[in-house]
Amino acid sequence: MDSTTSDPTSAPLRSTASDGLKIVIVGGFGVGKTTMVRSVSEIRPLSTEETMTQASLGIDDATAVRDKTTTTVAFDFGRISLDAERVLYLFGAPGQQRFWFLWDRLFSGTLGAVVLVDTRRLEDSWYAIDRLEHHGMPFIVARNNFGEQDHPLEDVRDALSLPSEIPLIECDARDRASSKKVLISLVNHLYALATAPQGARP
Repeated sequence: MDSTTSDPTSAPLRSTASDGLKIVIVGGFGVGKTTMVRSVSEIRPLSTEETMTQASLGIDDATAVRDKTTTTVAFDFGRISLDAERVLYLFGAPGQQRFWFLWDRLFSGTLGAVVLVDTRRLEDSWYAIDRLEHHGMPFIVARNNFGEQDHPLEDVRDALSLPSEIPLIECDARDRASSKKVLISLVNHLYALATAPQGARP
């Protein structure tokens, strides 16, 4: 299978599915959130992407993503069956500042989040991290690799002021296996937090 696309088949939800788990993928404009949902979802994702027009000039800063022609205006939605009973629902949040008001609603009922970052525009990630910390929501950070990286991950951690207990990993949002690894890292982080002694939790 081409690593840049997801399986286009629509897998029906199992009749035994009883537990729905929700996570959100957040980050700046054009960082790869829609791409990640598409690459890993077992169903054809629901997307609210619209073509970017002249009306967005001066509003959405596309200088670092000049090839981008569409943008998410509400959210992306995908699904992964973990086993016969548990289903993971993925929501990709819009990255533009004018749509940030939707984030708090998307966070409702969410177990945890992935903050997707682009080292060319790390400052675009600060709002996402701030909102997650405000909500007290567990999260991990994944650097989406669009090419050769000039900075080691520890430099990224320092730039984002990330505590050592928050996982920071590499990924390629276009690749299904890489995106799955990100979600597994988040699930493992959530499990570690849930099973840690009360005094050891952040």
